[in-house]
Parts: sequence; structure tokens; C-alpha cells
Amino acid sequence: MTYQELLDKARADLKPHCMACEQCNGRACGNKIPGPGSKGTGDGAARNYDAWREIRVNMDTIHPLFEPDTAFDFFGMKMKYPIFAGPVGAVNMHYGEKYNDIEYNNILVKACADAGIAAFTGDGMNAEVMVAATKAIAACDGYGIPTVKPWDANTLKDKFALVAQSNCSVVAMDIDAAGLPFLKNCDPPAGAKSTEELADIIKMAGKPFIVKGIMTVQGALKAREAGAKGIVVSNHGGRVLDQCPATAEVLYDIAQAVGDDMTVLVDGGIRSGVDVFKALALGADAVIIARPYVTAVYGGAEEGVTLYTEKIGAELSDTMKMCGAASLPDITEGMIWW
Repeated sequence: MTYQELLDKARADLKPHCMACEQCNGRACGNKIPGPGSKGTGDGAARNYDAWREIRVNMDTIHPLFEPDTAFDFFGMKMKYPIFAGPVGAVNMHYGEKYNDIEYNNILVKACADAGIAAFTGDGMNAEVMVAATKAIAACDGYGIPTVKPWDANTLKDKFALVAQSNCSVVAMDIDAAGLPFLKNCDPPAGAKSTEELADIIKMAGKPFIVKGIMTVQGALKAREAGAKGIVVSNHGGRVLDQCPATAEVLYDIAQAVGDDMTVLVDGGIRSGVDVFKALALGADAVIIARPYVTAVYGGAEEGVTLYTEKIGAELSDTMKMCGAASLPDITEGMIWW
């Protein structure tokens, strides 16, 4: 299967919500929700994508010949590339009825593990989604990152019991999901957390904790104060708040503030191995890619995930060769123009 064949096959099952575009830039879906669109004016995903295009890479081929080392260690998980598949929920509503969340996570978690990367799994109103996701991670010897919504304390206690059974080495919370409509009307209430509440949640989790949905230095510092070991610079793909900056526009300052103390991941509009290189040059340790992995699953299941991962990995390796970075720590700010 080629990548073009993957896209062609995916379109049949993704339309009319997602067009499986040649370039997943957020324009065709706009503010289409249900669907993969952004909130309000619908330019959130497009701005994320465009911001990476504004950053350029500096070519330098005067260096010893080497084969790039793209290996990445994430809380004990040995990964082939610094790339994660992102958490996606309600796939049957937003993308197509071919899969539900349970079926999607079952394919994604194993396929990512087989490809040498890891998947962040989604969470939702259906409690069985987290049950199935943690079972899928356990079946891969803990190779995956269960991601919980910012529920109330009692609900989180039940979620973390499942997380403990997954044998995972790290757990995440997409705290920016506080902006999702279904969380706003929960009883008991779910959503935003104070620094103190977040600290209690992190203790309850009992594992290294990643906070997803950080868009300011202040937010990163509060996550660190609460005890998080890592953050994801993310605006939830533009789906929870209109008129946010792009993640590429805020990444550098956040990484400068907490990068020495925390693992820094970033998502939003990253669509090539060149983009991965740019993110690492701005201070990220690794990246998360969500929408294109949905297309990969719908277009080719396990084979599609492997194909897309190797495409991005090969592009990253090629960029490292052409810019003089023999390993991931060698990728520096001086290798980009911005």
C-alpha cells in the first residue's frame, strides 16, 4: 500500500466529515463539528498547520557521514521515533461509522507498538472506552499512554484503577478537554482544576503524570508546581477555544521555562518529519500527531499506521542528515530559521 492508496481508501469511510485531504491542514473541515473541525471561526487547526510552514530548516551538509539515530526514551519506553499517535474520542461521530472508540483504540495501540512508537488513548462518556483502552495497553506490555478527561475525583479514582491494571509507565490528562460540551454539563461537575486539585489528582494517579493542554508559560509552571513530570503544548486542535495562538508560536517560550525539569511534548498541525524536526529544534522532546493517524487507521488499519509512521520517520531522518544532526539531542535552535 502507498500513502496515496491509503488516503483514497480512507475517503470512502471518512466522508462527509473528513475529506482525508492530501494536506491535512484544517481548511476543508473548517468548523465542522461533528467532524474534525475547529471551534468558532474554525481557523484553529489551520493556524496550527500554517505556523509550522513559517519555520524553515537550515541545511548544512559539511559534517562526517552518519546514519541518524532517531531513538527516543519516554519514561522507560524505548521508541523508534519521537512520535506519538494522539488521543481521539467519538471517532464514529466525528470521522465515520466504520469504527467505534473501542475498535479504534484496539487497532491503534497495537499497531503503534508494533511500529516502535506509542499511542495516547482517548476517554469519553462511555466508561467502556477506558476499560478497553487500558486492556489494549496491557496486552502490549504497558506500551501506551492512557489519557483521562478532567473528571470529578470519584470518577478519576475509578479511571486510575483501570490505569493501574494497564501496566503503563505514565498516564496523561487532557485538561483542555474542560472546553468540550459533554464535560460542561456533567454531574458531578468535571472540567478545570486548580493547581491544588491537580496536585491531588497527580498523587492519586500514582504514576508519572503528563498534563496535556498547556498553552502558556504560566500554565506550564502551574503544572510543574502540581507535580507533573511532563506537559503537552496543545490547544486541542482548535476544538475547545477559538482564536488561540498556534502551538508552534508558544512552544519555544514554554520549553525555555520548564524544559530542563519536565518532558515537553507538542501537537497541533504537525504533518511531516520536517515538522517534527522543527518542533524538536524549538525545545520539544517529542511530538503527538492525531488526525492523520485516524486517516491511517480508517484507510489501512494496522498496515496504515505502520505506513504513516515510517513515512514521518523517514522524513525526520532525512532532515537530520541534511541539517547535520546525528541524534535527537543534536537538533538545536540554530538548525531552524524562524
